[in-house]
Amino acid sequence: MSRPILEVIALDARDAVAAREGGADRVELAAVMSAGGLTPDPAVFAAVRAAVDLPVRVMLRAADGFAAGGPDALDALCRRARALRAEGAEEFVLGFLDDTGTPDLAAIGALLDAVPGCRWTFHRAIDGCADRGVLRKRLDGLPGLDTYLTAGSPDGVAAGLDVLCAEAARTAAGEPGYRPLLMAGGGLLLDHVPALRAAGVTAFHIGGAARAGGWDAPVDPDAVRVWRGLLDGRSPAVAGRV
Repeated sequence: MSRPILEVIALDARDAVAAREGGADRVELAAVMSAGGLTPDPAVFAAVRAAVDLPVRVMLRAADGFAAGGPDALDALCRRARALRAEGAEEFVLGFLDDTGTPDLAAIGALLDAVPGCRWTFHRAIDGCADRGVLRKRLDGLPGLDTYLTAGSPDGVAAGLDVLCAEAARTAAGEPGYRPLLMAGGGLLLDHVPALRAAGVTAFHIGGAARAGGWDAPVDPDAVRVWRGLLDGRSPAVAGRV
């Protein structure tokens, strides 16, 4: 059995190197975390790609919230996506809702057209949607969709733990709409891991938890090692000494 996946948010090449040193399996590259994570500059992606050999999932999002914006904003985001693709980006993170809280399939489709053939994560917009089951049905079968990043609740993993455990069972059963990887993230704490692992969750996403000094500090490889060790079956105390 393969080990659980650990994804760490990186803002630059230094973060990505630290994440790799700590044992991360892949990084999510984003910018402006005060707005929840926006699209980075293609030059930053190029530096990250040159610094690490980990898979890099690049955020496609131009503003805080889960709306794609008007036609001009969407066109600009598609241009940025194509520029990232031209730099070699092959994996992305995206997700948009319309005014009714259902998936904005037009915006999602436009971005998928801009990065054809790429794998992607539907991010925590699922936690802000009107109906999680409906969202999954509407996205089922979209090309490249292989991961849902979710806390199970807009209030974070602590509030969404039961939802995550229930969805993990449906993912394990291969139900339509639940076949993509379930990645737990959004207020994720070390204390949540045992219950999630017991429920069959195999992928975990951390951001601020990898930074001892918050978002103004770089990724701390020792903090990542603690998560890596716990996911690999070592206690946090032991993992922290690895």
